Amino acid sequence: MYDLLRPYKPEVDFSVIISCYFEERSIDIFYTRLSNTLRSMGRSYEIIFINDGSTDKTFEKLKAIFDADPNVTAVVDFFKNAGQANAVTPGVLLARGKAMVFIDSDLQLDPEELPLLAEKYDEGYDIVSGYRKKRQDSLSRKLPSVIANIIMRKTSDSNIRDFGCTFKIYDGRLLRAFEFGPFKPWRPVPVIAHAQRIAEVPLNHHSRQFGQSGWTFKKLFMYNMENIVNLSEMPFQLLGATCLFIVSLFLIRIIIGIFFPFSILKQVTGGLLLNIIIVNLLSILSVLTIIGEFVIRNFIILQRKPAYIIREIYVKGLDHHIYD
Repeated sequence: MYDLLRPYKPEVDFSVIISCYFEERSIDIFYTRLSNTLRSMGRSYEIIFINDGSTDKTFEKLKAIFDADPNVTAVVDFFKNAGQANAVTPGVLLARGKAMVFIDSDLQLDPEELPLLAEKYDEGYDIVSGYRKKRQDSLSRKLPSVIANIIMRKTSDSNIRDFGCTFKIYDGRLLRAFEFGPFKPWRPVPVIAHAQRIAEVPLNHHSRQFGQSGWTFKKLFMYNMENIVNLSEMPFQLLGATCLFIVSLFLIRIIIGIFFPFSILKQVTGGLLLNIIIVNLLSILSVLTIIGEFVIRNFIILQRKPAYIIREIYVKGLDHHIYD
């Protein structure tokens, strides 16, 4: 357990945590570019790879990289695709760095831009987030991301413009304090909500050349729903405030009516009543949906279902091969 009064003593400057999903054609190129960049920075580092359930040759290539490079300290393989946020969780657990770096391996972001983030991080920021200047993705990816960014800004009480850009540096103390794990997977929003000093750096973004993205429209929608649930206090606070405001208007209307008789909407039509009923019905359904999502997620937590299951894991210094 991470002890806040006796923090973990880091062994390297940066732990670079990378989740991979069907990256057999890009992983060698990405690794070469990343390792060259890290060596040029003159800082101590380690690289941790997680294969997020890819069924191609991604994991075989990661094992070869692990055997060849002493700075690649861990390689993890999942039984099944768990999603990007869940996939980096074991990397956070294994990381020995003072700071943790996250970046995708699909070559849409340039590893060579890591020094830009590191330079800003060295100024004393808790989190440095990249943002994509000109995002090269389809509309079906951009639209849910716009909605997700709005929700996550509200949830985290921050002004980060591009939560979806995975190229970020976090102070390791922030992440370790949350004690993430298979039953409490990594999520960026609560971490960002507890950070005060946050900076952003503009980054280049490229179209995906190889493989396939693990972010389907369904997963993006579910992720947005999860973030709405994380806002659970706010919708009910707003609903309560709205109801109190309307009740106050009715009370004022009654009091004024005692002294100054007047009427509003002298003729109440069937169409008006129908519109009021439909609006009320949709409002109730929206609230019930949020409550239902909240209840279901709490039920899943109580069932103790792991967010990911490890098939194999290789770690330097821990007897090499842990699971078989």
